Amino acid sequence: MVQQDKEVLSAEDLKELSPLYSNVVLALKQVYDPEIPVNIYDLGLIYEIQINKKREVYIEMTFTAPNCPMADEVLAEVQKSVEDVPGVTSCHIELVFEPAWDQSMLSDEARVDLGLD
Repeated sequence: MVQQDKEVLSAEDLKELSPLYSNVVLALKQVYDPEIPVNIYDLGLIYEIQINKKREVYIEMTFTAPNCPMADEVLAEVQKSVEDVPGVTSCHIELVFEPAWDQSMLSDEARVDLGLD
């Protein structure tokens, strides 16, 4: 769980934040892994997305390998892409390596793009 201060969201809050959540996902789909021609969302690198009432976005993510040489650049691109979404006030990213990423986390779209299906 990435967000430290848990707040309870009402049904109205969820309804109001739903379009913002969708736009954050769209922003993440614009960020590509530098070594694999698939976006980080469809690769399964995003483990969790939370948005609170202040419209602060909390993301828990990983990389395909812990020693990714482009990690800083990808994290900066995620930060910028999400913070550029209208309505988002800030983006906090927690990089984790548990559970370790594997191919089972690929979306169906990514499997097709990579010729795995």
